[in-house]
Amino acid sequence: MTILPHHPSREAAEVLGDGHLGLVLEPSPPAIADAPFMADDPTARPSDTGDLVVISPTSSGDRSWEDVVAARPELREWAAARWLAARPPLPAVPRGYPPARDAYHRLAYSVIAEARRLATTKFGLRYTRGGFGTPFFGADRQVRVEHGRLVVQDGMEARDTEITSITAAAAFVGVEPDTEAQEHDSPPLGDADAPLGADPLVGEFLGAWFGFSWAVLEELRFTADAVDVGRPQLWPGHFDPALEMGPVDEGRATYGCSPGDADHHEPYLYVAAWGEIDRLDVFWNSESFNGGSLPYAELRAAADPFAAALGFFRAGYRRLVSPAGGWSRSSSSTSRPRSPRSR
Repeated sequence: MTILPHHPSREAAEVLGDGHLGLVLEPSPPAIADAPFMADDPTARPSDTGDLVVISPTSSGDRSWEDVVAARPELREWAAARWLAARPPLPAVPRGYPPARDAYHRLAYSVIAEARRLATTKFGLRYTRGGFGTPFFGADRQVRVEHGRLVVQDGMEARDTEITSITAAAAFVGVEPDTEAQEHDSPPLGDADAPLGADPLVGEFLGAWFGFSWAVLEELRFTADAVDVGRPQLWPGHFDPALEMGPVDEGRATYGCSPGDADHHEPYLYVAAWGEIDRLDVFWNSESFNGGSLPYAELRAAADPFAAALGFFRAGYRRLVSPAGGWSRSSSSTSRPRSPRSR
């Protein structure tokens, strides 16, 4: 497979033509140097769009990418590859998934996030086509995994390599492996010189999971009456796309899409409450953190996994913010750690 440089917003403009503004899920150049995020917000609708028709992967646009694909079926494959519309079925979990997933997790926090942290002090990652990576930073650099290969893009030039070891990956990117972005539930770095075991098939699977997750989380931002909604980020320490929303005083939670962890061999969705929850409510079914989860097998079996995921998250939100929806000060369990959203 030939790895090409990405410019998602420009690619959208090219397929839509004049008179349209295409919003996407992936970061695009140029790099953003403004705090607190130092990253673009690709689904945010600009305040002044003039006469342009805004095409969005969420309900924020004048029209959706689904509308565009319905009118122009030749764009179906293009949109599906970017999780903008015509979303493909969720794939089966590959054999040997947990150790290979952990290999990518190690790479994420020790090399990919580290490249961004050194340049900006921020280490949050994003969904990128076929995988995950940084927003553009510095002189329009992006470091990412695409279809199981490590890619460094500078401007509109990209180079890629096979993922072999942490040491080799770090040398290719131009950093020293570091654990600054590691969290307590991250797999240990281990021997940085040893074969990493980043199976390309698992890399492909993670790209699909993160693309699906990003599409869901971006739409979740537009939940009616949602309060203080954060941006989705792929935290390298937890290795899951997540956002935070809800009143800080009571009812706030993290809504995330984990690719799996030590307690879950397969991906799952979760709502992790910041405060106390009513353990008598079967929605709050997790024994390993303070919240509720939806397993990948159940999500994949749903007639519409996207709608099922969005429904799960919104059900958790309603329980937390509505006085009659299940909020309680009577019980709680261990909390899933939350990360500062500006990173």
